[in-house]
Amino acid sequence: SPKSHRKRSKQWYQRRVRGRMRVLRRLLKKYREDKKIDKHMYHELYVQSKGNIFKNKRVLMEHIHKKKSEAARAKALQEQADARRARSRATQERKAAKTAQKQALYMNIEEVAEES
Repeated sequence: SPKSHRKRSKQWYQRRVRGRMRVLRRLLKKYREDKKIDKHMYHELYVQSKGNIFKNKRVLMEHIHKKKSEAARAKALQEQADARRARSRATQERKAAKTAQKQALYMNIEEVAEES
């Protein structure tokens, strides 16, 4: 009957999805143990794989590599920005010291002029 066929096809699809999920979870577990991903990324990807976001293992691996490269890029940009801030702060301090020195010199010159 059509109803039993529908039931069988649903069961087949569920088995297929469960099999795919098992493969993805195994890969995530392996990556976490090999320290390729941290526990936060693991949890995020685990939930996404449970939600059927990744079609297969290759797509999941590509997603992981993309995420890691984005994180590395963001970290490099952050380090560059910090270095730029430190350089500008040092320049400002040098300029402030130089102007303070000039002001002190100018004050000394004025005092000498007033005395004579």
